[in-house]
Amino acid sequence: MVSLEDLRKIYILESLTDEMLEKMQSVCQLHLFGDQDVIFKEGQKAENFYMLLKGKLLLEVEVSETVMISLGSIKSGYSFGWSALLNGASHTSYAICSEPCEVLSIPGRKFQDLLNEDHIMGYKIMEFVSKILKNRLERRTSQFLKVMSKHPDLQKLLGL
Repeated sequence: MVSLEDLRKIYILESLTDEMLEKMQSVCQLHLFGDQDVIFKEGQKAENFYMLLKGKLLLEVEVSETVMISLGSIKSGYSFGWSALLNGASHTSYAICSEPCEVLSIPGRKFQDLLNEDHIMGYKIMEFVSKILKNRLERRTSQFLKVMSKHPDLQKLLGL
């Protein structure tokens, strides 16, 4: 069984009360993965939301049969598999362990039900999700602008 202490190590859950964590505890499962294990694949139906208790994993996309691009890494305490919180969604990347990992999972539908039943918990989780998405959007926008500024055709147009 997943302990409350384990759940307290997950950043998205840090503002939840013990009572809220106990609700999460009842539907969470612990999984052990080895180095290079694939937790989910790009295009696979997104059924579970994941929280990394220990270890490190990479989120990667396949751009061709021989090329994978890393979108980023997930460290202990962080969550992934957000697509499971959207009905009928599929994963947009691979989640591959870069070392042995301990992963908590919760079925996306059950997580949605918990958030709908306890609106305060739902608000706290969604507030945290909003911050995460804002940071990711800012980071990706910055990366995009940096790449665009180095594009030779654009440098000519801008007189650089």
